[in-house]
Amino acid sequence: MANFVNIELDTTGPTGQSVAFDAGSYVNQQITDLTLGASGSDVAQMKIWGDVDPAYDAQIQDSEGGSAWITYATAKQIKLSSGDGAKNIYAKFRDDVYNESGQASDSITLDESLPAVTVQSGPSPAKISKQVTKDQAVFSWQVDVDFDEYVVMVVSNSGDSKAAGVQIGSGNGSVNVDGAAGGYPATTNISTTIDGADLEAASGGDGTKIVKVFVKEHAEDDIWSA
Repeated sequence: MANFVNIELDTTGPTGQSVAFDAGSYVNQQITDLTLGASGSDVAQMKIWGDVDPAYDAQIQDSEGGSAWITYATAKQIKLSSGDGAKNIYAKFRDDVYNESGQASDSITLDESLPAVTVQSGPSPAKISKQVTKDQAVFSWQVDVDFDEYVVMVVSNSGDSKAAGVQIGSGNGSVNVDGAAGGYPATTNISTTIDGADLEAASGGDGTKIVKVFVKEHAEDDIWSA
């Protein structure tokens, strides 16, 4: 029998620690996903804490001391604390002999209040054709918050989302049917002109068309008004 044993000494924790919100810079709901990571073949556990709803997951709390070490995974769902504003999240990782990494962090802004578009006047007239002097209708609208981008679309129902709409083009004379990223102050009055030929191209056939304005509040997200 051997008169010795081999004992490995490991005092180095995981490196390259990271945590990131999948949604980017903005999110419009409290429940969101994280991507996590750390280097080392023996990464075994992680701890997550920050601006979270402590009732959603007992192992993820608002303080490092209140959170528990859980099995390491590269994806984790959390619920942010209530209230719009900046939210911070933190994470640490440790190996199978409890050597800890440094702290990783990321931040996101929770904004659950979608912009509200309000038609201020029009359409005038409410009935158009494609005939000269009778081929254009004008309406004006505002948004209750600063916004970054807009598009005017035809939808089947007034409650439809942007994904269900067809954009109205401007090739025949429509004006202000889309606004590229650039920033628009709240309550800016925008006057949109709809040309009959452009309206027909977006939605063929005679009849009443529902024309709806969609706006995107933040340049960094892809969340549009309802």
